[in-house]
Amino acid sequence: MLMYQHQRVSDRFEVIDLDPYGSPAPFLDAAVQAVSEGGLLCVTCTDMAVLAGNSGETCYSKYGAMALKSRACHEMALRIVLHSLDLRANCYQRYVVPLLSISADFYVRVFVRVFTGQAKVKASASKQALVFQCVGCGAFHLQRLGKASGASGGRVKFSAACGPPVAPECEHCGQRHQLGGPLWVEPIHDLEFVGRVLEAVSTNPCRFHTSERIRGVLSVITEELPDVPLYYTLDQLSSTIHCSTPSLLQLRSALLHAGFRVSLSHACKNAVKTDAPASAIWDIMRCWEKECPVKRERLSETSPAFRILSVEPRLQANFTIRDDANPSSRQRGLKRFQVNPKANWGPRPRARPGGKAAGEAMEDRRRLLQNKRKELAEDPAQRAARLKTFSCKRFKEGTCQRGHQCCYSHRPLMPETTADAAHTDCPQTHNQNPPGSGAITGPGVD
Repeated sequence: MLMYQHQRVSDRFEVIDLDPYGSPAPFLDAAVQAVSEGGLLCVTCTDMAVLAGNSGETCYSKYGAMALKSRACHEMALRIVLHSLDLRANCYQRYVVPLLSISADFYVRVFVRVFTGQAKVKASASKQALVFQCVGCGAFHLQRLGKASGASGGRVKFSAACGPPVAPECEHCGQRHQLGGPLWVEPIHDLEFVGRVLEAVSTNPCRFHTSERIRGVLSVITEELPDVPLYYTLDQLSSTIHCSTPSLLQLRSALLHAGFRVSLSHACKNAVKTDAPASAIWDIMRCWEKECPVKRERLSETSPAFRILSVEPRLQANFTIRDDANPSSRQRGLKRFQVNPKANWGPRPRARPGGKAAGEAMEDRRRLLQNKRKELAEDPAQRAARLKTFSCKRFKEGTCQRGHQCCYSHRPLMPETTADAAHTDCPQTHNQNPPGSGAITGPGVD
C-alpha cells in the first residue's frame, strides 16, 4: 500500500528493495510504479522450488512463465524473474535494464533499473523467448516472441517471430520436447557496472565480511558469455550417453578447438555455457565416447544414448588442453562456489510460537522421523534373532510340544532328544512346513 501511495513522479522512491519470505510476486506491480526514473529495484526470491520447475503451473500463476526441470534451472529462474518484472513494467510504459542477476545458495536476487519510454517498450517482445527442451538428451532451443529489424531512415520495425525452431521429435535422440517460458534472453548483467563493483570491493576488502566470496562470484560473472542464455553441465552430457565424464578443461578445450566460445556460469560449478549448437556438442561427446567406449549391448535401442551414439560424428574433436581453457578466476583460486557451512543449512520454516525452542523441537522431531518409511539393511544374524521372538503356527493351534518356550525358529535338538520327538518339533524355517498344513508363506508373524 505504501508503494501504491507513491505512484506520482514527485513521490517515487530512488531505491526499492523487495526481500519478502517466499515469492515477491504480490509486490512487483506496485514496485515498478513506485520507483523513480532510472531508479534501482532489487528483488529477492526464495521460492526456488517453484522457479526451478517443481511446480510449473504455480510458477505461471506467480510470474507468468512456465518453469522446466532442467540442469540450468537456476539461470532459468533468474530469467523468469526478469521477464516478470519487464512484463509488469510494460503495463505502465516502463521497461527494466538488468544490472546484476545472482543465483546464490537457496535464492535468486536481481538488481534492475526502471525507465520510461514507449518506443523502448515495443522492443520488449523481442527480448523474451520460449524454450524447447528435449526430455531425452536435454538439448534446448530458444524461440523469441518478437522480431526487431532495421528499416529505412534508421527506424526499427517490429514483427512477430517465425517458428518453431524444432521438429516434433528431437533430431538427436528422437524424444519429445517440453515447452517452457517465456524467459528473458537478453544479457542479465551490465558488465561495466559489475566491473566497478568488483573494483570497489577489491580496493577496500575489509569493508565486507564476505568480500572474498563477492570477488569470486563477480569474477565468474565477468567471464560469462553475456549473449548466450542457459547452459549444459558436464554430468548431464556424460550421463545421457552413459560414459565417463571428461574434465572441465578437456571439454572446454574441445569447444575452443572447434571454433566456439565457452565460459562458466556462476549459477553452477559444472556449467558449460557455449554458443555451440547441440549437434556440435553431441559430436564432441561422441568423440569422447570413442576414447572411453560404452558397452553398446547394455543400451536399449530406444534410449537416447543408443540413438546418439549410433550416429558417426561429423566433427572431429581435439581434447588437447589449451591455456585459455582454464578461466582466470580458477587460476587465481578465488572462492567462486561456496560450500554449505554446516549440515541442514538453508531456508528455515516460518516463525512459530515458542521462538528458538520450537525450532529446536522441530529439528529433534525431524531427526527422529528421518527415514521412517525406509527399511534398514539387516544381516542374517539380526534377522534370525528377530524372528525368534515370534511364535510358530503350531503354538497358535495348541499342538506345539515346546509349550510357552516355543519360538519361530527352534534351537537345534539336544543329543538326548529322541527321533520321535524330532517329528513333533516346529520346523526350522517356513520352507520346511509340511504340505497342506496351512502354513503361510511369510515369516509366520500373523
